[in-house]
Amino acid sequence: MTRREQFSKLAKFAVGLAAVPVLLWAYSSGPEAHKTGVPAPGNNEPTCVLCHSGTALNGGGGKVTLTASGNSYTPGQKQTLTITVTDSAAKVYGFQATARLASDLNQQAGSFTPSASQQVICATPSVNDAGGPCSGNSTLQFIEHRQPSTSNVINIDWTPPAAASGDITIYVSANAANRDGQTSGDHIYNTSLTLTAASATPKPVIAEGGIISAAAFGAFKGVSPGTWVEIYGSNLSATTGEWSGGDFNGTTAPTKLGGVTVTIAGKSAFIRYISPGQVNVQAPDGIGTGPVQVVVTSQDVASDPVNITAYNTLPGLLQLGNGYVAAFQGSTIVGSPGFAPVKPGDTIVLYGIGFGPTNPLVPAGQITPAPASGQNTITSALGIVIGGSSPTMSYQGLPPGFVGLYQFNLTVPSIPDGDQPLTVAVGGNPNGQSLKLTVKR
Repeated sequence: MTRREQFSKLAKFAVGLAAVPVLLWAYSSGPEAHKTGVPAPGNNEPTCVLCHSGTALNGGGGKVTLTASGNSYTPGQKQTLTITVTDSAAKVYGFQATARLASDLNQQAGSFTPSASQQVICATPSVNDAGGPCSGNSTLQFIEHRQPSTSNVINIDWTPPAAASGDITIYVSANAANRDGQTSGDHIYNTSLTLTAASATPKPVIAEGGIISAAAFGAFKGVSPGTWVEIYGSNLSATTGEWSGGDFNGTTAPTKLGGVTVTIAGKSAFIRYISPGQVNVQAPDGIGTGPVQVVVTSQDVASDPVNITAYNTLPGLLQLGNGYVAAFQGSTIVGSPGFAPVKPGDTIVLYGIGFGPTNPLVPAGQITPAPASGQNTITSALGIVIGGSSPTMSYQGLPPGFVGLYQFNLTVPSIPDGDQPLTVAVGGNPNGQSLKLTVKR
């Protein structure tokens, strides 16, 4: 070997020696990638004992734990993970963590958000990739200390994938360092935590035959613009509740309540009540006639569409459970067993839904205003018959202050005593209710 060759070899050796302390000291500001001990097929990672020698992995008499708020993750929802290092000899602490799909440990799971004292570096799955700034070509993230921590409790923020991705495992390698400036005497600990996807919102299911007009008004199988509809099934809502004044936008009823929405013929219905087994809505205008689809969506999970027939009108009067019409004088029920009878010449008030448009028109979902002139009268021909006679009607329309409720003020005609049949027809079409009213002079 010539003198020149000897000098060149010595120079390279000297440069190498000089680089060693630089490399070791650099780790005070975070190690290279792939030091978390992930047992990935073909890319089995080492831990920080690769550089901090003298004590076996997890052999320093202490430990590291990794905890979360639970054993699950919610897709796309950031959560804080806590690293706790227990070691009586430690003065400062460092770490590196990564998140991987349990189904493929070479695949990144979610993303990390570093604090001011932390950093995120990225690398390919190859353990020979030391990592660096994250770019489009980098597939794995490693969060680590930017500077050693004097606290043995370190929090890291992690956001899971936007969609449920099966089990996800977080791997951590922690350094309980003695702060003597040397790589020996430090204790390296390693652990992991596996999180499962939180239970997904169950799919709402509309029961067979579970769509009817409001039960107290006839429970007809169908819908019509502005009528009230009851939807029965399972998983229709995660909570139970009814609208309140704060749910209204001015005079407009809500189309979303407790994370629940309903569409009829693709149009948003107005939601009054929600529960897991029942949702009550007012059908929107413009749904047409014939078969239409009803869909319930809860927490962004939609039911299968269910077909129901839409009609121009679907009228029904408020009735009692015993087949008698719910007739009122003031706030008192009359004209049925257990209540005072009515007599010819008495004025009674009946209530209904689904009787169609009024003049002036009040759109579905709106609180009925007091009319500027005239009355909010229905535009379709109305026929109410009691005991074979037509009563005198003094009001037939929408009372102010309600949504989708009709009111009929009528005078009981001169008919015999007893339980008299009461029928309803709109546009000459009977609505199918068989009701009774008790008359007694």
